[in-house]
Amino acid sequence: MEKIVLDFLQNRINKLQEMTSALFKAHWEFSTTGTEELQKQLISLKEKLAHFLSNEEDFQKIKDFLNSKIDNDLIVRQLTVLYNAYLKHQIDSELIQQIVKLEAEIESEFTNFRANYNGKRITNNQILDILQTSTDEIERKSVWLSSKQIGQRVAPLLLKLVKLRNQVANKLGYANYYSLALQTDEINEKELFEILDRLKELTDEPFRKVKEKIDYNLAQKFGISTEKLMPWHYSDPFFQEIPNSDDIDLNKFFKDQDIVELSKKYYAGIGLNVEDILARSDLYEREGKDQHAYCIHIDGEGDIRILCNLRNTEYWMNTLLHELGHGVYDKYLDFNLPFILRQPAHTFLTEAIAMMFGRLSRDPQWLKEIAGASPKLVDCLQDQLRWQEQLALLIFIRWGLVMVYFERELYKNPEQNLNRLWWDLVKELQLLKCPANRENHPDWAAKIHLGTAPVYYHNYILGYLAAYQIEATIKESLQIPHLINEPKIGSFLIEKIFKPGARYHWNTLLEKATGRKLTPDFAVQVFK
Repeated sequence: MEKIVLDFLQNRINKLQEMTSALFKAHWEFSTTGTEELQKQLISLKEKLAHFLSNEEDFQKIKDFLNSKIDNDLIVRQLTVLYNAYLKHQIDSELIQQIVKLEAEIESEFTNFRANYNGKRITNNQILDILQTSTDEIERKSVWLSSKQIGQRVAPLLLKLVKLRNQVANKLGYANYYSLALQTDEINEKELFEILDRLKELTDEPFRKVKEKIDYNLAQKFGISTEKLMPWHYSDPFFQEIPNSDDIDLNKFFKDQDIVELSKKYYAGIGLNVEDILARSDLYEREGKDQHAYCIHIDGEGDIRILCNLRNTEYWMNTLLHELGHGVYDKYLDFNLPFILRQPAHTFLTEAIAMMFGRLSRDPQWLKEIAGASPKLVDCLQDQLRWQEQLALLIFIRWGLVMVYFERELYKNPEQNLNRLWWDLVKELQLLKCPANRENHPDWAAKIHLGTAPVYYHNYILGYLAAYQIEATIKESLQIPHLINEPKIGSFLIEKIFKPGARYHWNTLLEKATGRKLTPDFAVQVFK
């Protein structure tokens, strides 16, 4: 029996590797050029993969194998991962084609979108520049509004896609696509929202207090009362980042630096080489290129690349360290594992590693030892930097809760007034005011994840929780105060986190690595 199962697995997994490699390569080429020809190729490859995973006979065999007595844990794990991949594709070919086409259309809209600001096309980086530096309220409001233009364009497509995804879920016996996606991603919906609800409760009062301080400082900066502060007074279009402060400008630490070289230096110091990843990557902005950032493992054989739109700012230093965190996770997987297990134990765990490294761009010791900042200057800023760590965590958790709660309700009832739902959540969780008439605009659709990475945002929140848990374990087990210039850090991560890949359920891996299942306790200590 075991040989029959192994032969089946080898055959299907080999085909899966071939198709996903072609798909990821096409995705990379499309996001770096944005051409219509590549978009068509991408659609074709997505349809091909979806049709492969929709095979009813294969799916039944996988179920039968899982119901039989197999003593080999590695085989059972492969079957489990394969089962989850097949399950959400058990639909007819016409529905597959409609979904793939809409997903590609939405992705194309975001890839090629440049906001229209005063008659000129401007990039996301230019939008951020204005929101981070301008004191002209009219300019800030205009550029903030321009950043939302993409929402108006993709909202009808996204709503249609949500309804099609729900059709898939309903046919498979699920209430909606959100529940199906969590199930196939090995996340228990009830347990997830128990954690999120607890996080909301734990952060209500700390966030209210820091928001009052933020608003007081912004009101002073713009010469207005706190009651008149609007979303465009903050430093990014969604208030997911720390607003710029006159007291501490982190960009000055990177203004004259080569941040790519800094990233090489840092990772080499902890025993992780990233030069090969960077050599294959596309790092700087240009017309026709996706304006966001991501890491991709093309072939499951070590062809790992990152896409960025770098500038010499703290934001992009953070982003570069973050994406390389994804990269080293993939690079140091055990390539002797079967292809289907040659991936992180869970998406949120690779996010955890990325976040753990990304936030070092604000770490005092990192700024001194890696960025070469003046120790005297950094020591003077020590309290503000620690305060910024608290701010970053609180601001992102509250923003993340907006996304997660909204998306869950989006799939539960796409016919409701989503514009009002969005702003109700923004007002409740981020304590932002809704500008006049914005409840008549689909600002929620301006966030790329809803269309191109559905049911994903909870991974960022869980990633933050796991990041602090893993970091605390490293510091305790290695008896070190900082995640800097210690090759044993890389060795720990390779052996405990990276190398096992997906051979264990994510909570089993986390318990093996840290001695505990996932807990918010370590992250909560930061803002206590």
